[in-house]
Amino acid sequence: MADQSEAAVLAVEHLSVAFGDKGHESVVVDDVSFAIGSAEVVALVGESGSGKSMTAMSVLGITPFGSRVRGRIVVGGLDTVAATEQQRRMIRGRVVSMIFQDPVAALDPVYSIGFQMAEAVRRSSPDLDRAAVRARCLDLLESVEIPEPERRLKQYPHELSGGQCQRVMIAIALAADPDLLIADEPTTALDVTVQAEVLDVLRKLRRDRTTSILLITHDMGVVADLADRVVVMRNGKVEEEGTATEIFGAPSADYTRQLLDAVPRLGRRGQADPGPEADTPVLIMEDLVVEYGHRIGHKFRAVDEVSFSVGRGEILGLVGESGSGKTTIGKAIAGLAPITSGVVTVDGVSLADTSGARRRAARSKIGIVFQNPLLSLNPRYTVHRTIAEPLRLVAGVPAAEVDDRVTQLLSDVGLGEAWRFRYPHELSGGQRQRAAIARALALDPTLLIADEPTSALDVSVQARVLDTFRELQSRLGFACLFISHDLAVVDELCDRVVVLHNGRVAEIGDRHQILFTPQDPYTRRLIDAVPVPDPAEQARRRESVAAARA
Repeated sequence: MADQSEAAVLAVEHLSVAFGDKGHESVVVDDVSFAIGSAEVVALVGESGSGKSMTAMSVLGITPFGSRVRGRIVVGGLDTVAATEQQRRMIRGRVVSMIFQDPVAALDPVYSIGFQMAEAVRRSSPDLDRAAVRARCLDLLESVEIPEPERRLKQYPHELSGGQCQRVMIAIALAADPDLLIADEPTTALDVTVQAEVLDVLRKLRRDRTTSILLITHDMGVVADLADRVVVMRNGKVEEEGTATEIFGAPSADYTRQLLDAVPRLGRRGQADPGPEADTPVLIMEDLVVEYGHRIGHKFRAVDEVSFSVGRGEILGLVGESGSGKTTIGKAIAGLAPITSGVVTVDGVSLADTSGARRRAARSKIGIVFQNPLLSLNPRYTVHRTIAEPLRLVAGVPAAEVDDRVTQLLSDVGLGEAWRFRYPHELSGGQRQRAAIARALALDPTLLIADEPTSALDVSVQARVLDTFRELQSRLGFACLFISHDLAVVDELCDRVVVLHNGRVAEIGDRHQILFTPQDPYTRRLIDAVPVPDPAEQARRRESVAAARA
């Protein structure tokens, strides 16, 4: 590894990270070694808790307080483990930069994009005057293919889409032309088309600037699309390492094979049974319009005359890019967004025209599973209290029966007695999402709205949550509106699919017809953007899409 550290942009040698006292030490990264060469993309993959992000933070010297880091991390000729904090500051941004997972949270909401970019440029080039700083900011935005860069400098993070915010974060990370970019889940929760655009930007940086990239992700399709080599981590250790072709084509570790088997893939389900006929619709939507804003001429139409129905026992997938109106429709059904016009009925009750009491009764028959269970679950409530509250306050279940009902619900979602008195922060992502599903099912809903319930989960955890979801829906027979940007998950779970584009229905039909013989060009573009966990196939798809655009 010694000669490798001299030639490599980054060399990690026998890295260990531990917390706690020496007598009660918890090792979260255990003897990890790998290297990244010039213009090379190396992906760190593994489940939550495998040590991926802690390894990346160790490179920058930003591990949490109380951690003990051992080994060597050589970047820019500096061993960051043995270096002083002042020495580490000299390489941050200049030699190595980080792109964080949530760009909207990483950008400061009270400062304009131009102000935040200028701050990064001045830090790396303090001698530049104001005009030169602005020119550099524009150049960076153009390098990440942000449209109308001059206008973007004046805007604030909330005025940009998720993909645009991620490009701004990449531009800021490039302010000092670093040799290495650490990309921590750079495409999580992005739509497939936006994800493809961000990956194109990263690929261009590697090609044009010879930038090396350490990619941290749980999306194996992204790994197949971008990575040269893959390091698989489990419980803080390196399980195996190899080229992307080797890891995807002939993995040697059982754990790697399990990870790959858990990846949802378009077409794996085949042309299965079409699912139940929607002859007893639970949800009927006719010409739904949702507008925001009050002044005449300044209204934004988020949903434009959308119509569809969901039958009892049916799972209907709602797909489309950010801003297409998917989540707004879910919110309108749940009473969290205004219904400007149109008709929405649940179990025969109109949500717009009935009295408040009848409307509340109808909405008590609607369960909701949100995208981020850590934010949707009350951090001060135990799992038991979270599930028991709607039983007591809405259903009026007697106190003597609440415990038995909570126990049954936890059993239904695969959580045992041991978890009932834990708090959300004491659960894994998959366990939190199961608790959220149990709460949504507490009132025996006739309609369940699932808004991106698995987008931020590891593939193996996602597979377990989807198995739980599928089994419950089959047994309990509720109608489900499944909102997602992951078309492979939609293929595995849904009976029919509605494709939304700019607030309108682009296409609606049977799952297999929509995903494999789409009629609308927009649907075809969505499907073409889905990365597949196969490097050779993904390269062929990329070339095919590029040729079609040319």
